[in-house]
Amino acid sequence: MTATTDLAPATTDEIMTVVAARELKNGVVCFVGIGLPSTAANLARHMHAPDAVLIYESGTIGAKPTTPPLSIGDGELADTADAVVSVPEIFTYWLQAGRVDVGFLGAAQLDKFGNINTTVVGNYDHPKVRLPGAGGAPEIAGSAKQVFLMLRQNPRAFVEQLDFRTSVGHHQGGHTREHLGTTGAGPTVIITDIGVLRVDPISGEFILTALHPGRTVEEAKAATGWELRVSDRLEVTEPPTHEELRTLRALVEGR
Repeated sequence: MTATTDLAPATTDEIMTVVAARELKNGVVCFVGIGLPSTAANLARHMHAPDAVLIYESGTIGAKPTTPPLSIGDGELADTADAVVSVPEIFTYWLQAGRVDVGFLGAAQLDKFGNINTTVVGNYDHPKVRLPGAGGAPEIAGSAKQVFLMLRQNPRAFVEQLDFRTSVGHHQGGHTREHLGTTGAGPTVIITDIGVLRVDPISGEFILTALHPGRTVEEAKAATGWELRVSDRLEVTEPPTHEELRTLRALVEGR
């Protein structure tokens, strides 16, 4: 891959979105969260994964929106879908039955084991911020074959201890997730605006394995509320190609 030459430089969010999109393989069945995960999933569909099947919580299967949807109720999701089914069918027949390869989620907070909070910041009864809530995230985190997480990395989001555990990752580390009876493997990768973290299969803890161009280990550690482990084989992600960046911007702008 080569860097872009005749476009404005990629922003941190654009780099994060492109790197996240590359994680999705062609033909994958992906349960998509709204926001940056949805943008990344649709970029993948335009670039290298045309046969990816994108599922949204509202019941749309094979949605092909021309712009990132504003919510799961965005009418274009239904208009462009291969099929629209009931919400219970999405969760029982597709998700809980093991037909979803990847759950692609965001978060307000996460800890080193990939547990996520989308409920409240602060005390539950008297929160500093009341967040959108769980939605389908707990079921996706528990039942998808694997989960990709995507969010901006800073000490408010990457915390030592969650204010509220909305959705389970690797629980308390090790094999504690298995004891909960969840069927999926849990989170396997976290893509941020600084780099990429992947799960240690033994400890269940996320380790920094790659940095985006120009970012440093010191930045990543300063943006993390726990003592961040760093891979001995730390890599640098490939910058967005001209085509990736052009396609992403056209998607966001609805062209």
